[in-house]
Amino acid sequence: MRNRLYHHVAALVAIMLLLVSIMNPAAAHAADAKAKAPSHPVQVFDVKAEKVVKSVDNDRQYQKYARSWLKSVTGFAPQLKSDDSCLYVYRVPLNKPAKVKVSQTELVVREVFLFNCANKPPLLLVFDDQRRPYLLLFSADIAPFVKKIGIPS
Repeated sequence: MRNRLYHHVAALVAIMLLLVSIMNPAAAHAADAKAKAPSHPVQVFDVKAEKVVKSVDNDRQYQKYARSWLKSVTGFAPQLKSDDSCLYVYRVPLNKPAKVKVSQTELVVREVFLFNCANKPPLLLVFDDQRRPYLLLFSADIAPFVKKIGIPS
C-alpha cells in the first residue's frame, strides 16, 4: 500500500514539475508581476505527448471561466492518480491574482491548471506564493470552456 501511495505521489510531482517547466519556463510568478492583462496565453498540454499542443489569446472570457472555477472551490482534492484518463491539462494565467479560501487556508493564485480526466471530476491545480501545489475540487461547469478552447473536440 505504501509503495502504491508513493508511486501516485511521485507521479503527481512529476506531472506538476513537467507542467511548470514546459508551460511556464520563465518565472511568470516574479514578485513584480503586474495586474495588467495577461501576456501569457491559455495553453493546452497533451499529457501523452508531453507538450503544449495549443495556445490561444487569454481573453476576458477565459478569465471569467477561471475565476468561476476558483469561486466554486469546495475543498482539497485527494492526490491525483497516475493513469491514462487524463489526456489534457489546461493552463489559464490570471490577469490579477485571485484569493481562494479552502478550509482555514487562504491562497493567492496567479494561474490555474485544469485537469479534465475521463470519468473523474475535474480538478484544479494551483500554486501559492511559495510555489507550493494545491489540488482543489470545484463545482463550476467546465463544458463552456472546453467547447471554446476546442480540445478535445
